[in-house]
Amino acid sequence: MKIIWSDKAKVSYEEIIDDLLEQWPIKIVYDFENLVNSMLNKLLNHNNLCPKTKMYNLRKCVIHKNISMVYRLGEETIELVSFIYNRSKHKY
Repeated sequence: MKIIWSDKAKVSYEEIIDDLLEQWPIKIVYDFENLVNSMLNKLLNHNNLCPKTKMYNLRKCVIHKNISMVYRLGEETIELVSFIYNRSKHKY
């Protein structure tokens, strides 16, 4: 399996990093990045680790109590769709 990032995933990830940098010490940003990398490594071995969402063929992983990652499984890929704040209004 190969992990690919959609444009939306890249942008939403960067926005979250920017928000964290504005409000928290750099250690929190590193901790968040480590949580994301840890989840990505787990997904490589256990593709169906996270539950399905309301939308067809999407799954959502809680990275932190405030932030989740949405992904879709392909034949040979895990496509990261978006990173979202859990309290925000979103379609996932």
